[in-house]
Amino acid sequence: MPFTTLATALALAASAALPAVATAQDEGADTHRLEITVTGTGETDGTFELTCAPAGGDHPEPADACAAIERAAAPFEPVSADTLCTYMYGGPATATIEGVWEGQPVQAEFSRSNGCEIARWDALVPAPPALS
Repeated sequence: MPFTTLATALALAASAALPAVATAQDEGADTHRLEITVTGTGETDGTFELTCAPAGGDHPEPADACAAIERAAAPFEPVSADTLCTYMYGGPATATIEGVWEGQPVQAEFSRSNGCEIARWDALVPAPPALS
């Protein structure tokens, strides 16, 4: 009888732990969920969902996009108004990134209007697409 009771207790403990694992994965996606809208690039225009922790969504390169965002020091911060930037024009492409990252709301605009903005965009590729 003690063996049956122990086996039942272990089975109950194991089944109780399973929902906690699924919940932890759901929470990761909820704290790292972005919608990326790209325009002015031609073939790569569109709106994509990107989730990280674990990587997913309909973004064409979710794992690499998550890694690029994680590597960036302040991925969604705008260029400071007093920053000196080159007058290099990178084309009409724009990207809007909205959602939640590390549990914090995100709303960021990206362009390729000068050297600083081009560098900011390029630091997150492939979250916004690579452009030549």
